[in-house]
Amino acid sequence: MPFHLHFDESDLLRCRFALSPLWETQQAVRTLLRPGNHGYHEPWLRRIRSAAAGLDLGPLWSLMPESGHNPDFLSPPPLGPYASFEEEIAGVRAIDPALVREDLALTLACMPGALDSPAGRAMLDDPARAQRELSALLEQAWRVLVEPDWPRLRALLEADIAYHSRRLAAVGFARLLGELSPQLSWTDSTLTLVGMRGRHSRVLGGQGLVLMPSVFAWPDVVSGYEPPYQPAVIYPARGIGGLWTEPADRTPQTLARLVGRARADLLCMLDEPAGTSALAHRLGLAPSSVSEHLSVLRAAGLLTSRRYGHQVLYERTPLGIALAVEPETRPG
Repeated sequence: MPFHLHFDESDLLRCRFALSPLWETQQAVRTLLRPGNHGYHEPWLRRIRSAAAGLDLGPLWSLMPESGHNPDFLSPPPLGPYASFEEEIAGVRAIDPALVREDLALTLACMPGALDSPAGRAMLDDPARAQRELSALLEQAWRVLVEPDWPRLRALLEADIAYHSRRLAAVGFARLLGELSPQLSWTDSTLTLVGMRGRHSRVLGGQGLVLMPSVFAWPDVVSGYEPPYQPAVIYPARGIGGLWTEPADRTPQTLARLVGRARADLLCMLDEPAGTSALAHRLGLAPSSVSEHLSVLRAAGLLTSRRYGHQVLYERTPLGIALAVEPETRPG
């Protein structure tokens, strides 16, 4: 069934990109609940299985129906483009308990028998306590499930936002939506999401829209948040296929021995997309030599290239990012 989001001119002026570590935490918990739906995350699931066993995720899972309303207050849309988890969880704890109760009632109504269960009644009788306990559990889940890998996840999400921000400038809002996901389309100032369960229509009314790439929501597109929250569309981030590829332990010198000094320098230099001429100038090499090295790195799956205007810009793939970044200390 389709979801329809109706825009006016003021809504278009208030569209923005953002990423959310809190959203990724909630979705990581959901991935553990239904692991068979997320094949690309199997390496992550295997690695965190024992650590996750020490978490009591039952209260969060009890608020994750397969269809219907999910509690917005547990991961409200981030206020800024790069909010930290600490900022976001503080926002959850500051939400009015009356709003929390309304949100919980809508969610429990989507799960047979949940409203009249002892756990459901306890949440509705004391929503402030439920808010504290669920926030604390989300914080535990962040520390165990997501924070150890957050530098890797954040790099992928930031690269997605940078890429799609450039695409927005190049092709406009309507065409960008189709590039985010084939589930999205734009007609007559209306954004339509197909493949959703149920039918929903919302007039944005000047609030605009938050576009959020997500790792753990893959492969789904999610239409999120009811009033008073700003509406959002959460879409699968680019580059998921190579996200959990584990590079061998290495140092920058090891990388240089592996691919050659010039290619290693190029790979490490591409923190942001750049063209052949700019890279040649910074390295002091002939553009023809740089072009040849870039072609080899791209053929090896370490770079992608896109044409913008009269130039081709190169950027690292998730595997390229993993090779270029110095290895961090990983748990156990």
